[in-house]
Amino acid sequence: MRNLARRIVRARYWLAAGCAALLLAGCAQLKYYMQAAQGQYALWSDARPIEDWLGDPSTDPQLKARLEKALLIRRFAVKELGLPDNASYKNYAALTRPFVLWNVVATPELSLRPIQWCFPIAGCVSYRGYYSKEDAMAYADELRKERNDVQVGGVPAYSTLGWFSDPLLSTFINYSDAELARMVFHELAHQVVYVPGDSQFNEGFATAVEEAGVARWLELYGTDPMREAYTRYNARRQDFLELLVSHRKMLADTYAGKTSTRHKRAEKARIFAHLKTEYQKLKDSWGGYAGYDRWFAEPLTNAHLSAVGTYHDYLPAFRTLLKQERTFVRFYGAVQNLASLDLVQRQQQLQQLGRPVMLNAETAKQADTPPEGTH
Repeated sequence: MRNLARRIVRARYWLAAGCAALLLAGCAQLKYYMQAAQGQYALWSDARPIEDWLGDPSTDPQLKARLEKALLIRRFAVKELGLPDNASYKNYAALTRPFVLWNVVATPELSLRPIQWCFPIAGCVSYRGYYSKEDAMAYADELRKERNDVQVGGVPAYSTLGWFSDPLLSTFINYSDAELARMVFHELAHQVVYVPGDSQFNEGFATAVEEAGVARWLELYGTDPMREAYTRYNARRQDFLELLVSHRKMLADTYAGKTSTRHKRAEKARIFAHLKTEYQKLKDSWGGYAGYDRWFAEPLTNAHLSAVGTYHDYLPAFRTLLKQERTFVRFYGAVQNLASLDLVQRQQQLQQLGRPVMLNAETAKQADTPPEGTH
């Protein structure tokens, strides 16, 4: 009964917040907010406690094994990483689609600065999420008609920042143990500290938590093959990031130049062709690993590269801060202090802690040692 009462209260809050947003946004945003409210409500309604799935004889044994692993990861997140001990990731929802939602990212034709949209609670962000791929593609077409560069990308998970109990989803439950842990740690970190409108800060912090958390998880629960596989995964991810960073800089330099629009368009096409060629070379060096092929599923645009630094610009700074504070609890306190500063002061503090990866890709390396536990 208590859980039901809490759900009713949260549903009422969601409806009230949605109505307020609709009044503020006007008719133009009505359809968007309605799909967001309906999508979140459907997700929440479809989720069942993991214990129910485990106790159901019809549940696939492989799914049961993954859910049991997820419960272990969830307990680890609380005990070892000091992440919130709430109802998030203690339920599971089986979706009939490959992603929970699709994000639309857009930039002007000759700029890497993403268009932003502002929402209640989350603040201003450089993407717009849709629970239907068809709706996302329709909005992307509208943006393209205005001569914007657009990318539509599937999202396996997201955080409601503690407003709702985020469930485990079929879109990521079958990830490897390390990748499943990474996803859970990252999304729970958003519930610890979140600054509306500062995506670089939020994602850099959550990425630092996921990275250190997975290192500790593998230290305690991993096997040698698991550790080796995750090391290879991180090395490929770093290689790919550096490839994108270098081509993003080429584009930024081109757009900042005092040349004609025609010349900039030609250079843009050349740089993207070069990126595809270099990626093929990278794949060969990985032995044919094709995990990033989906990134090239659509024609390349500025939108693909606009958010490259969002997750990594201040990652070196958060790594340094975590190393200084030694425990996750003290680290969270220090990050909350940073979050209380205004944007300029916060950026200055982060720049003192570590140069952003966009300025020096070599700074985005693994921390030397995992931090201590929560004590």
